[in-house]
Amino acid sequence: MDLPLLFMDLPLLLTGEPKAPLAWSLVLSGAVVILSLVPLGAGRANADFTPADLAAPRAMFERLPAWGQRASWAHQNCFEAFTLHAPACLLCLLAAPAMLASSPLLALAALLHPALRLAYIGAYLANQPLLRSLSWVGALLCTALLYTEGLKALLHA
Repeated sequence: MDLPLLFMDLPLLLTGEPKAPLAWSLVLSGAVVILSLVPLGAGRANADFTPADLAAPRAMFERLPAWGQRASWAHQNCFEAFTLHAPACLLCLLAAPAMLASSPLLALAALLHPALRLAYIGAYLANQPLLRSLSWVGALLCTALLYTEGLKALLHA
């Protein structure tokens, strides 16, 4: 198969359904939020988390090791990113279903977002600010592309 043709058929090759990359992006992006709890939980365990800390879980922040504090910040940012990304996916699913079949870039952006968010968490935990920032910007650009294409489809409908 010719490489340009491969990219043209990316949504269908990945899933067999043009809308599936956006649906998978929603599911995987939600899973990233949940997975961000793992390093946060490990950080809390390292800070001697007790049931008494449930009364004020944010009060124990100063007891977390440095990587645990970064895990907390990464977890909080996962929620922020998801609240931007999920509506963009839904907008494209509802407003631009015909465009999905002809836009491999849209499918790629949708599927790249959760991967970049995972890289963001890893870079944050490893204290790699440049990689973290690049992952953050890349994921944000993916979301912006989804909004742009979804709004274009709405305005041209």
